[in-house]
Amino acid sequence: PIKLKRGCSVFITMNPGYAGRSALPDNLKALFRPVAMMIPDYALIAEISLFSYGFLEGRNLARKITATYKLCSEQLSSQDHYDSGMRAVKSVLTASGRLKTQEPNEEEQKLVLRAIVDVNLAKFLTPDVLLFQGIVSDLFPGVPLPDPDYAVLEGALAGACTAQGLQPEPAFLRKALQLYEMVGVRHGVKVVGGPVAGKSMAVRALAHALGTLGADADGGGLQKTHLSQINPKSITLGQLYGQNDASMEWHDGVLSKLFRSCAHDHSGDRNWLVLDGPVDAIWIENMNTVLDDNKKLCLLNGDMILMA
Repeated sequence: PIKLKRGCSVFITMNPGYAGRSALPDNLKALFRPVAMMIPDYALIAEISLFSYGFLEGRNLARKITATYKLCSEQLSSQDHYDSGMRAVKSVLTASGRLKTQEPNEEEQKLVLRAIVDVNLAKFLTPDVLLFQGIVSDLFPGVPLPDPDYAVLEGALAGACTAQGLQPEPAFLRKALQLYEMVGVRHGVKVVGGPVAGKSMAVRALAHALGTLGADADGGGLQKTHLSQINPKSITLGQLYGQNDASMEWHDGVLSKLFRSCAHDHSGDRNWLVLDGPVDAIWIENMNTVLDDNKKLCLLNGDMILMA
């Protein structure tokens, strides 16, 4: 017999409507007590987070952040990659905290406005950009937001385009710069768009430009970037993440091997793992713990590789 420990409990979190998930069997469901969850108070969470980052106007700014997402969800077009939930609010809060640390004497409204624009502008379609700019100008009236100085990086991007046989079109350079801004606020970024839209080439051009500037003494302190690209649909799940062979000996997959080598790289350079291919619930599910705040890849053999 196994002695029961009163302090030990088992919890199951279910999201049966999500693609690739299955509902809990009735015989197992009967053994667990259901608990209903409710939508949290985003404004209160944002307020506490902003105060913890050192903001003095935390309450007012938290209301403006939540109002921004509420208005965006009501007025902007409906797209699969638009997100107005807690994850989006958390990204803005994290970016605001980082900006507050870098510029502690800057006006707080300007810092939060910069965070909102940096996190959201890149993902909006062209018709929605004007609507978004109208929303933030109404919520932050009279708050000037100077354009960041990317002259050095833009020049390197133009050189990278030429080196790869591309024309440095302003729209392409703008998207590459927006990708650079997104990488600064999130450790996981999804580049979406139609076929032949320039998604892969934008990533490659940005990595090439950062690599050039990182090796240059006048590169403005930018990190050298190494790019590793995989098509996750070209191999099986076991070949991607790793699997046990017939003798139950573990063999790392392509992704787990690359992730492990990047995690153990202490050179100070930036490493990008690009999974260039269609996204489905089968292979992306294992990336959940990498893309959330845990930042670790969990493998079937029990290994947990922490992102460097």
